[in-house]
Amino acid sequence: MKVVIDEDLCTACELCVDTCPEVYAMGEDVATVIVDEVPEDAEECAKEAAESCPAEAIKIIE
Repeated sequence: MKVVIDEDLCTACELCVDTCPEVYAMGEDVATVIVDEVPEDAEECAKEAAESCPAEAIKIIE
């Protein structure tokens, strides 16, 4: 599974980073994905972060 953040939509609220720091981190202005493939043990929190994103900026690619 992969995740992608649409930088044009991201509001830098850091909710994804708080929810799943194994996958997301804050860049200079927006959140970033710090892994190429989401590790199996982090898939659930990565999905939770995507579902919780208020800007709907995170897309899951299965």
